[in-house]
Amino acid sequence: MGKPVIHWEFWTTSPEKVSDFYAKIFDWKIQSMPEINYRIVDTQAGAGINGGIMTPQRSGPWPGNMSFYIDVDDLATYRKRIEDAGGKILVAEQEVPGMGSFALFSDPDGRVLGIWKQTAAR
Repeated sequence: MGKPVIHWEFWTTSPEKVSDFYAKIFDWKIQSMPEINYRIVDTQAGAGINGGIMTPQRSGPWPGNMSFYIDVDDLATYRKRIEDAGGKILVAEQEVPGMGSFALFSDPDGRVLGIWKQTAAR
């Protein structure tokens, strides 16, 4: 079975400016979370996927200045599949406390994407 895209991010050095831009145009609700230097985007559409706006912790360049996250059940398995298929792991694994963990990779064309494993329900 295929794996769904579950989240997207815009990467920027001006998160407030980008947040204001999209909120004004599309009526998105954007919640700042300064404790993790992140902004959660709720498109309020009732369909599709929501996302986030952030400044990456690694220096640029950031190919495309955005990323999509694909839901997987095991980060290590998919990191190996990515490398075996010619991709490159950029961030092996990073935890988002209380939510899950992710890894970032680039595909053979240099696009940066993420894989996500949600924390098991308690």
